[in-house]
Amino acid sequence: MDDSRFNQETGARIREARKARKITQQEMAERAGLSLPHYSEIERGNVGMKLETFRKIIEVLQISSDSILRPDIPQVKQMDQEETASLLGDCSPAEREFVKQVIVQMKLAFHRQQETE
Repeated sequence: MDDSRFNQETGARIREARKARKITQQEMAERAGLSLPHYSEIERGNVGMKLETFRKIIEVLQISSDSILRPDIPQVKQMDQEETASLLGDCSPAEREFVKQVIVQMKLAFHRQQETE
């Protein structure tokens, strides 16, 4: 994968994580100690970033670096599945079904929101 595509995919995942946490670009830039224009360029994938900048961004977002750099790695998917199973482990069948329906509706809402942006 070339650097340009890597930057675009990484920026898109950062944007998704930021939006999922309902943080504006301005807030994100301020919390990470970056200028808004520079942060915006990172999200759009127009620029790469230094390791220190990346560290600040994932700390603000409270996410693992793997989830941004390589979300398709089986280990990351396995960790996500294990975490989800742990969260649902003590739920009744009715509670699990309810949580599943909430996730489905949230996913649909995210997709609708992305279509309008």
